[in-house]
Amino acid sequence: MAQPEPTSLKTAQLPAVQHLVVRYAKRGKMRFASHRDVARVFERGVRRAGLPIAYSAGFTPHPRISYAGGAPTGVASEAEYLTLALTSRLVGPQVRERLNAALPDGIDVIDVTDADSGARGTSPGQEYTASRWRVVLPGVEPAAAQRAVDGFLALSEAPVERLTDKGVRRLDARAAVITLDVLNPTDPEGGQRAAVTGVEDCAILRMVVLHTAPAVRPDDVLTALRERHGLVPSSPPITTRLAQGSLALLAGTSAL
Repeated sequence: MAQPEPTSLKTAQLPAVQHLVVRYAKRGKMRFASHRDVARVFERGVRRAGLPIAYSAGFTPHPRISYAGGAPTGVASEAEYLTLALTSRLVGPQVRERLNAALPDGIDVIDVTDADSGARGTSPGQEYTASRWRVVLPGVEPAAAQRAVDGFLALSEAPVERLTDKGVRRLDARAAVITLDVLNPTDPEGGQRAAVTGVEDCAILRMVVLHTAPAVRPDDVLTALRERHGLVPSSPPITTRLAQGSLALLAGTSAL
């Protein structure tokens, strides 16, 4: 007697009829999860939520979940993106609710939109050419941070080295930075620093960084600020990605 096909194989034979773009946040302890860890979390979450996910073809089908470039391990984010391919149509708010009920604390789905509606392309990363970041520097005076930032912006290049699993990689941190400024403590936003960041004695950097290859990260910018301008926080910086999008959209936005 023939054995019944596994459910995943049956599902793999169904075509995708809808693509949903999911915006999610990495918060709290989940900022220390790697991109691979987060991918496994979402695969389990999609199954627990009972979503009609499409599967790839082949001997070992995989759920069709596509990811935009993930934030580095140890970095929080309010703007991570992935796309789900579904075999039957669902509305965004329903998917958001079901995913949030199935995902662990610290991975929070913020919004779900229909990629086929034209609001976003179906390929994550297609429109995400830059990111806006907030970096909290504990124990750093805003005036000292401003001097370092002014010096950095005056450079034509800022070569730094980063140790990767393939060895030491040399990057130009300056080339990828479109905007970089220090939150003024006299501004209304500055008066809410502790409420926003949880740190009272700090400077806050805001920057828009291009998605380059190889990728320049906020910590590469901090390396340049430390090596060339002596900017050293008293404890590890607190970095959060606030937004991803086109350069035209992000370069003109400075909101905290």
